[in-house]
Amino acid sequence: MDYTHSYLSPLGRITLASDGESLTGLWFPGQKYFASTLGAEHEEKSLPIFTETDRWLRIYFGGKEPDFTPTLRMRGTAFRKAVWSALLGIPYGRTATYGDIARQLGLSPMYARAVGSAAGHNPLSIIIPCHRVVGADGSLTGYAGGLDRKIKLLALEHSHSANAEWYERKRNQDSAFFRCINFL
Repeated sequence: MDYTHSYLSPLGRITLASDGESLTGLWFPGQKYFASTLGAEHEEKSLPIFTETDRWLRIYFGGKEPDFTPTLRMRGTAFRKAVWSALLGIPYGRTATYGDIARQLGLSPMYARAVGSAAGHNPLSIIIPCHRVVGADGSLTGYAGGLDRKIKLLALEHSHSANAEWYERKRNQDSAFFRCINFL
C-alpha cells in the first residue's frame, strides 16, 4: 500500500508518496510521469516521512540548503537508479551537464541522452535534483516539472548555469516569487 500527502509550495502544490517508511515520490501537478511510481492502491495519510519531507521543503523553499535528506526509496531500473544516485551528488547551488553525469557513471558522454531520459523519469523531484542538470553549453534544457519551475528552482539556489547576469535578470523578472519565498 502506498500513501500520499500534499505540500503547498511557492511553485504550487506538490504531491508526496510513500510506502509507509520511505519517500517514493514527489511531483508537481501536470509533471511528466506524474505519480508514475505510485501504486494503484493508495490513500492520503499522515506519516513521519511526510512530516520530515515537509520540513525539508520548508528549509529548501526558505532559500537554504537542508542539512539532511529524507529517507528515499527509488523505484526504477538499475540504470535510472544509478543516474538518480549520481544526481544526489550535485551540490546545492551548482549545476552539472548530462555528459558530466554519464562520465561520473563511467560512461562515454555519448550517453548524455540516456542520462537525460533517466533524469526526466526521476520520481523524487527537487530532493533528487534533476533541475540542476543543464545542457553541454550550460543551456537550460527540459525539466519534467516544467522549464519555468526549473528556472525558479535554480534561481532559488542562486545557481549560475551561464553567468551571474542570468540570475539577476530572472530575479528582476519574477520578483513576486522571490518575495513569496522570503516569507516562508
